Amino acid sequence: MTGGLVVVGASLAGLRAVEGARRAGFDGPITLIGAEPHLPYDRPPLSKAFLDASREAPFYRTEETLRQELRTRLLLGEPATALDCRRRVVSVGDREIPYGGLVIATGATARRLPGTGHLAGVHTLRTLDDAIAVREALDDGARTVVIGAGFIGSEVASAARKRGLPVTIVEALPTPLVRAIGTAMGEACSALHLANGTDLRCGVAVRAIEGDGRVERVRLADGTVLDADLVVVGVGAAPATDWLHGSGLTLDNGIVCDAHLATGVPGVYAAGDIARWFNPLFGRHMRLEHWNSAAEQGGAAGAAAALPGSAKPYETVPYFWSDWYDARIQFAGIPDADEVKVVAGDTEAGAFVALYRTGDRLTGALALNKPREIMKYRGQIGRRGSWADALDFAATRR
Repeated sequence: MTGGLVVVGASLAGLRAVEGARRAGFDGPITLIGAEPHLPYDRPPLSKAFLDASREAPFYRTEETLRQELRTRLLLGEPATALDCRRRVVSVGDREIPYGGLVIATGATARRLPGTGHLAGVHTLRTLDDAIAVREALDDGARTVVIGAGFIGSEVASAARKRGLPVTIVEALPTPLVRAIGTAMGEACSALHLANGTDLRCGVAVRAIEGDGRVERVRLADGTVLDADLVVVGVGAAPATDWLHGSGLTLDNGIVCDAHLATGVPGVYAAGDIARWFNPLFGRHMRLEHWNSAAEQGGAAGAAAALPGSAKPYETVPYFWSDWYDARIQFAGIPDADEVKVVAGDTEAGAFVALYRTGDRLTGALALNKPREIMKYRGQIGRRGSWADALDFAATRR
């Protein structure tokens, strides 16, 4: 393969692409390009355990392992700036890196609130450096306001409350997590905030974040003013595709791919948060920001890009988990459904399993503090199991 394999994005998906290529038997050169100066690291702990105490950075591999065992050339702290698919080169500043096969795994970028760039103490939580800054503020006892009641924001609030710090979550929608788990279950899970002393304010927008060089207050649309030393913005992320404009790739809420994670451009595959691929299991294009799918896609894309002709269709049941306070939330499948039914436990008791029906199929499962149950239902969803069979199975688990 002329040019070898190039992986853009020193992320989980990027690392798994390197490992997947080597595991498949590729013996040629591999180059891993990363915008951050850090080695690939695990992102989920950044808003969970990493905020609780002074823990070591969660790196996946040592530099020695990457360079020597995986025989990978590292270009870290140097973001890719352009892609020329016709000439098969990736631009990194004023340099051009030729490729034979290419995996794009540049992930997503946290959305920021306009007009806050001049204020210290206003953070997103996407990178290791973000997490270090937020942890230092919590160490200093910051009065914390979280914008957005999604999973990242809720985990930050949990970390603040575990330290006994005052924290307020501001959510523009009437109910949190509607897009992730639906309205009814969003209400059930958000009750955890109230039970743990977090001030949750829904259905109200942020009008301004104010301060003299450093954040001092958050002004809401209803006139409320919240004092704050730390503001964490958790309003989602956008796929990092700006550097790909003009490349010839199809960009629409990520890089559009087929079921093989192929982009339609020879030799170019995508994986992780940036890939919007066709998932045969549900018959639709999906872009997932989940650990499991990033790991699986990375390995599949790395092997396919390094060894042309080896690509196989990739399908999966989306799965994620989130830790709030002393509770664990797990979800498998897709949340848009014709019916949601609690089949075990009680939403008011803080431990339950809810199933999601689309037509006559089981298409989703949510568990709160029922960690042993979720994977059984994930397996049923993956086998395209029926709703009737799922209910029969649930009756045996009560």
